[in-house]
Amino acid sequence: MCRWAAYRGAPLYLEELVSSPAHSLIEQSHCATRAKTATNGDGFGIAWYGDRSEPGRYRDILPAWSDCNLKSLARQIRSPLFLAHVRAATNGGTRRDNCHPFVHGSWSFMHNGQIAGFERIRRRMEAMLSDELFDARTGTTDSELLFLLSLEFGLEHDPLGATAQAIATVEALSREHLDHALVRFTAAFSDGKRLYAVRYATDRKPPTLYAAPIGGKSGYCLVSEPLNDETDTWMEIPDGSAITVGDEGVEVSAFDPQVVSPSEEIRKIA
Repeated sequence: MCRWAAYRGAPLYLEELVSSPAHSLIEQSHCATRAKTATNGDGFGIAWYGDRSEPGRYRDILPAWSDCNLKSLARQIRSPLFLAHVRAATNGGTRRDNCHPFVHGSWSFMHNGQIAGFERIRRRMEAMLSDELFDARTGTTDSELLFLLSLEFGLEHDPLGATAQAIATVEALSREHLDHALVRFTAAFSDGKRLYAVRYATDRKPPTLYAAPIGGKSGYCLVSEPLNDETDTWMEIPDGSAITVGDEGVEVSAFDPQVVSPSEEIRKIA
């Protein structure tokens, strides 16, 4: 399983999450404590927002701990909203196009989890994409395809609703073609204005997600693992939850793809 960290608030140096804390994201890349695998060395990536609507991005296939440029960039880049990810591959080879975060227009997306039996439903998922979004697919991961499917279902207009439709559709495809469904999905995504996150799993065993204030009153970070040992600071986000971080603060709501009608959505897209 991968590890990630995201932030929204007053401009903050990326190193405050990526490299400086005792249990920073770089530390988690070789010594994760709340994941099935302690090592997340199949690449890394960062995406950050600045003066332009689209995010900047830096990704590579090296382990995060061995890339000297990552620490340097994290020390110099200051951003009000950024995503950072270290990868432990489950689907897709070790190549730059498979490293998170994924970007399309103003949107960025990163994911920790998996779709069981992905290769057996991949073509059906791809067939639901418009030509534009199909051509935008550069990698081979289930994560990128889930992101593009969410865009297809209207991520720009209803981020959490579109994400729920994408997951519900994948679960329906899995049940139809595999006789069972298993989606584990802990993800963060942003349009450069708000930061969204979801923690969900079909079997109620989603990858971990924690939240804490950081960088002053307006700052908030979402992480796979706490960045330090201050246990009172970190709140574990429960399964079946969605988070929105915006100017109004932090909102936690229920997230349940089961309320979506996936069969209708499949017919409409197909």
